Amino acid sequence: MESVDSTELKVEGMTCASCANTITRFLQKNGLSDVFVDFTSGEVRFKGGNEKNLPSIKSGIDELGYHVMDETKIESKKKFIETIEAKFYFSLILTVPIWLPMLFSVPLLHNFYFQLAFATPVFLLGAWYFGKSGIASLKIGAPNMDVLIFIGSSSAFFYSIVQGLLLNNFHNLFFETSSSIITLVILGNLIEQRAVQQTRTAISALIKLQPSSAKLISFFGNEKFEVITEIPTHEIRMGNYLLFNTGDKIAADGMVVWGRGETDESMISGESLPVIKSINENVIGGTTLISGSLKMKVTATGKQTTLSQIIELVKNAQSRKPKLQKLADRITGWFVPVVLVAATLTFMLNYFILQHGTTQSIMNSVAVLVIACPCAMGLATPTAVMVGLGRSARKGILIKGSDTLETLSTIKQIVFDKTGTLTTGDFKIKELKIIVREEEEIKSVIVGLEKFSSHPIAKSLLLELKDISGRIFTDVKEEKGLGVSGKDGQGNLFSIGSSMMNNTSSKENQHNIYVFKNEKLIAWIDLEDDIKEGAAEVIQFFKSKGIKTIMLSGDKEERCASVAKALNIDEYKAEQKPEEKLAFIRNCVSQLPTAMVGDGINDAPALAQSNLGISLSNATQVAIDSAQIILLNGNLNSLIEAFSIGRITLQTIKQNLFWAFFYNVLAIPVAAIGLLSPTIAALSMAFSDVIVVGNSLRLKGRKIS
Repeated sequence: MESVDSTELKVEGMTCASCANTITRFLQKNGLSDVFVDFTSGEVRFKGGNEKNLPSIKSGIDELGYHVMDETKIESKKKFIETIEAKFYFSLILTVPIWLPMLFSVPLLHNFYFQLAFATPVFLLGAWYFGKSGIASLKIGAPNMDVLIFIGSSSAFFYSIVQGLLLNNFHNLFFETSSSIITLVILGNLIEQRAVQQTRTAISALIKLQPSSAKLISFFGNEKFEVITEIPTHEIRMGNYLLFNTGDKIAADGMVVWGRGETDESMISGESLPVIKSINENVIGGTTLISGSLKMKVTATGKQTTLSQIIELVKNAQSRKPKLQKLADRITGWFVPVVLVAATLTFMLNYFILQHGTTQSIMNSVAVLVIACPCAMGLATPTAVMVGLGRSARKGILIKGSDTLETLSTIKQIVFDKTGTLTTGDFKIKELKIIVREEEEIKSVIVGLEKFSSHPIAKSLLLELKDISGRIFTDVKEEKGLGVSGKDGQGNLFSIGSSMMNNTSSKENQHNIYVFKNEKLIAWIDLEDDIKEGAAEVIQFFKSKGIKTIMLSGDKEERCASVAKALNIDEYKAEQKPEEKLAFIRNCVSQLPTAMVGDGINDAPALAQSNLGISLSNATQVAIDSAQIILLNGNLNSLIEAFSIGRITLQTIKQNLFWAFFYNVLAIPVAAIGLLSPTIAALSMAFSDVIVVGNSLRLKGRKIS
């Protein structure tokens, strides 16, 4: 976070998309790149920051009317909302007496100085709250929403002073308009901030999973004695030994070295059932030990833990904006100048053409300034995206970019790898045929080479041959889609993999695995694995949505045909090398938007080439890195939820944008012709963005098919 290349700041005081545009323009003018500003969370990220320019950047943001927060102060956002709440109650208490003349004819209530006394503190609060940010935004050429509020409230306030002090006209006073605008807009900001916080509950829940302390085990007397001490989580180091009892939260990633227990991983992977953990099994930081006791050796701490990486990926996902949000941002950037022009034209139309007089012309112009709301348009996409990403995270679906939610709804065909994706990948040896040498020696060669591979078949062979000692090999190489080779102590070259590994012309060419010594076939293996539970349901779901299903595999024709028939898959391709998979995906993408689901090294190029790469949590790291969606629980049924969440999120975004556009197109002309008073206009503006946020929050509970 504090590197010279990438800097992240937490900024308070942003209330709408215009605020984000102001800070973005400021940072870009100061030569910073890859700028991302999220006003809903207060996160600001950019590249190009260093020890020399960071102080001036922070002070510059402060001068714009915002405040760079100390990242360690977790409660800062809560305090910011409480500050807005205090401003609202202060202005409300002073505005109520100015509203009373509209209800009662008591002379005191209509007195100019009485109203001035109550309106002035409210105006000064508004001038500081909106004016500081508005004037700063004008200086950098990026006027924000606060400019409109400041001009509107100032016009009504100073017009009333001119009427009372200079013209002795005490009948055309609009102090209630000035105070109402400020009070109601602050109320809208308060409601909006509270609602936006609700859209971020999933990320907040993930952050809260991290416990504040852990029990450290220290050894003495040649490890005969143990001393347990409680230490803060941030002091945990790699290699430490920790103790956890029933009810404890796991403080870091690690491997069990003693004990047995059950952990609740529902918040991490979406797995609702308890997961049994015993010796040599990995546990995930942030999960809860619901029964038993465990001692574990720490394998990852801080930002390297699974939980921290998930939180970081969810946060980073918001910086990749969907096309709809980019369009909304461009409109918002021009919105304020356009409204200022519209307000000027409104005054000219009312005063010179319609001849409504100075008072009515000014009030209509103020109504236009106040009712215009770029906030709703700016909130339309990010609030829906945050709820969609949060709901996905709770289901064990990790989406790397918010633009991925939009891509999900465009997919017309989906390509599945077979092994480990549609099938379990838990292979069993159906037949081992020894052509040359002894069986135990062949098994030793298999174990010695396959331990260098991350392929699901290799893992299954090692599990089945776990009692066999592997031969020692050097110069080991793994070739994608082919296999593994290495030299033994005598310099003999052994290899294990597909028949294509050594271009064998043997008639024995329909088996799964071949073992070679110095390019001569010495054994072959036939394997069998089962179709994954839920695979048929997933295929049927996509077919029912009109999405074409394709299976792409390096396995033999016979096995691929059997799986494709059992699952009723539209099309399949067998015996595909990585480069052939890549070429096939390129061809698919050129025709229709295509998703690819895979888990192996040989799937990585195809995953990266597809419009949407999807990987499972038990996949190889390179496959995970190449994908845009990771199914943390490894459950294929999560695909249905991922696509459904993407669909309803896009629907919500479109609904929000339609409302925001419709509101502004209708409201501005209505205000311009005098059908709405500035007070009603302020109330309408204050609640227009609340409607957008409320619609986004509906995503939390919407049923998915």
